[in-house]
Amino acid sequence: MKPTHAFVCLAAGMTPAAGHAQSNNDEAFLGTIVLEMPAVPGMEDDDISISSEGLALSNPADLSELFVAEPTIAVGSSIPMSQKVYVNGIEENNLAISIDGARQNNKVFHHNTTTLIDPALLKAARVDPGVAPADAGPGALGGALAYETKDASDLLAPGETFGGRYKLEYDSNGDIFSNSLSVYGREGGFEYLGFAKVADGGLREDGNGDEIIGSGTDLLSGLGKLAYEAQSGDRVELSYERVVDDEIRPYRANLGAIVGGRPLPADRPYDLERTNIVLSYSDTTPTAMWNPTARLAYSGTKLVNDESALSTNSITSGETMSLSGEFSNRFALSWGELNAGLDFYSDEADLDYLALSSGAREAATEKLSNIGLFAQARMEPSSNTRLSFGARADFQDFEGTDGSSQSESGLSGNISGEYDVSDDLTISAGYSHVWGGLELAENYILNPAWDYGSGIEEVTADNLYLAANYTMGAWVLDGKLFATNIDNARAASYRGGPAFTADVQSRGFELGLGTAWEDGFFRAGFARIDTEINGRSADSYYGNYLTMPMGDFLTFQVAHRLNNGVLLGGDVQVAFDFDDTYDAATGGSGPELDGYTIANVFAEYTPKRMDNLTLRAEVNNLFDEQYSSRATYGQEFVGEVEPLTEPGRSIRLSAEIVF
Repeated sequence: MKPTHAFVCLAAGMTPAAGHAQSNNDEAFLGTIVLEMPAVPGMEDDDISISSEGLALSNPADLSELFVAEPTIAVGSSIPMSQKVYVNGIEENNLAISIDGARQNNKVFHHNTTTLIDPALLKAARVDPGVAPADAGPGALGGALAYETKDASDLLAPGETFGGRYKLEYDSNGDIFSNSLSVYGREGGFEYLGFAKVADGGLREDGNGDEIIGSGTDLLSGLGKLAYEAQSGDRVELSYERVVDDEIRPYRANLGAIVGGRPLPADRPYDLERTNIVLSYSDTTPTAMWNPTARLAYSGTKLVNDESALSTNSITSGETMSLSGEFSNRFALSWGELNAGLDFYSDEADLDYLALSSGAREAATEKLSNIGLFAQARMEPSSNTRLSFGARADFQDFEGTDGSSQSESGLSGNISGEYDVSDDLTISAGYSHVWGGLELAENYILNPAWDYGSGIEEVTADNLYLAANYTMGAWVLDGKLFATNIDNARAASYRGGPAFTADVQSRGFELGLGTAWEDGFFRAGFARIDTEINGRSADSYYGNYLTMPMGDFLTFQVAHRLNNGVLLGGDVQVAFDFDDTYDAATGGSGPELDGYTIANVFAEYTPKRMDNLTLRAEVNNLFDEQYSSRATYGQEFVGEVEPLTEPGRSIRLSAEIVF
C-alpha cells in the first residue's frame, strides 16, 4: 500500500528520512520523487504517513487540508475547532491518538473538535488505520493516529547553530491574516526551538455567498522545545505545546442551527484550550540491547462556554486531563527487532455547570487509569517477506460520578505482513483484536445522579485488511479491503445513563494509482466506506464519537516543477451521492446525501537570487462549490438541522522567509 498511503513528495535529489525504509515496489518512484515510509521502523504497511515535505507541499491550514489526498480519511465541519477526523469511517476517539508520544484524552463536548491542532506545528503525521501495533498505545480500537511536532534539528542545516523563519499568510475568504515566527538553534549539546502563530479573521462565506455562522478566526498556537544531548548519546527533551481558540461559534459548534426545538441563542462564546507537555529520554548511540524510550507527559483540554450575557445565563466548563508515560526498549536481534515495555495513563474528565439565574450548580467527574505491558516483534523471515506481530495486556481502574469503582483487564494481539510474489507484485494482510476495556464518557453529559448498576461493559474491536500492490512500468496500482467491528462502544447519555453501549461496523475497499516523472507526480485514489450502528445504517446523531454515513470518495493529486523553478500543483476531491442513510424519527431509510466536487490549485516560487524566500498562491474551492463535507454532522436531518457549509472560493497568499 505504499504508493498511495504514503505522501508523495516533490524534492529534487531527496533521500528518505533517517530510520525510514523503501520497498522494492518503490523503484518506479525513485529519482526526484520520494515516497515517505513509516515513521516507526517496521513492517506495518497499512499506514498513512505525511512527511514534513508533504506538509510543505500541501500547506494545510486545518485538519481537512492535512488529509486532503486520502480518500479513506474524512474530516467533518468547516470550523477548525469543531472538526473531527474519521479513519475508514471510524471516529478518532476510537483510535490511539498521540502528540509527540503523549496520549490525548479530549472528549470534552460532542459539538466541538476532539483534538484541536495547528498543522503549522507539525513535522509529520502517521495513521495506522484499523490494525495498529501493540506499541502504538492502549485503546487502538480502530487504529492509531500520531502527530509529531517540529524539532530544531529538522530546521537547521548541517553546520548551522541558529536560524529562524517568519511567515505571513492572507486568506481572502474571511480576510484572515496569520503571522508565525520560529527561532531555533543549537550550542554544544543544547537545542532549542520557539514557535508562535496568531491568526485573526472575520466570518467566511460559502459557495452561495452566505456567511457561515460562527466561522470567525481567533487562533493562538505555540510550541517550545529544549533538549540536551550528552556526548554519550543520552538525550533529554522537554516540549510544551499549546493551542487556543477563543471565538463566537454556533450555539452547537458543529452545526449551523436546529430548526424548531427549545429557543436558544444562535451562537455563544467557545473558549477552547489544549495543552501538551512532554519530557522524554532516548539514546542517540544505541546498542543492540539498549535502545530505550522513556516518556512522561501531560495533556489537557479545557472548554468554557460563558453564556452570562445570553438568555441562557449560565457558565459551563469541561476539562479533560491525562497523565501518561512509557518506558520501552528496542532489541536488535538476529531475526529482527523486538520493542517491549510498559505504558500507563491516568485520565480525568470534569464538568462544572453553573446556572447564574438560580445559583444552581452541577459538578461531576469520572476517572480512569490503565497500566499496559506490550511487546511488538518485526522481522524479515526471508528477503521477500516482512512480518510484524505483537500483544499487550492492560489493567484498568475506573471511578464513576457517584464514586463507584470498577476494575477490568484484557489482552490484545495483532499480526501483519507482506510478501513479494515477484519484483512487481506484493501482497499483504493484517489482523488485530483489541481490548479497549472501559472508556470515559464525554464531559458535557456527565451526570452526578448516574447509577452505574452492575458496571460498564468492556469495549473490544476486531480489524482486518487484505492488500496488494502492483508495479506496471512507471505506474503503481494498489488495492485494499478492510473491515472493523467495535463491540460495546460506550454510548452514555445524560438522562439515559452511563452504561449504554453500541456496536459499530465499518466495511470498505480502496484503490490507488500513481506515477512519477522527473519533475512531478500524479496519483488517484478511490474508496468505498459502508458504516453501521447496531446492525443498521449509521447516522450522525447516534454516531457521535463512533461513526458517520460515508459512501464513495475519489481523490486526485498532481504536482509539477517548471524549468524556471515554479512549482504548480492541485488536488480534487469527489464525494458521490449517498443514499444508505437512517432516519431516526421513522427508523427507516433517510434522505440521499448530495455529492460534490472540490478543486484546489497552487503555485509556489523561490527566487534564485533570494533562495531563503518562498512565495505561494492558492485558489481553494476553485469552482465555488456550495456543499457540506460528507463527515459534517446533521445532513440526514432534512428540515430539522442546518448543517455547516464549507467556505466558497478563496485566494490564499503567503510569503515565508528563512533567516
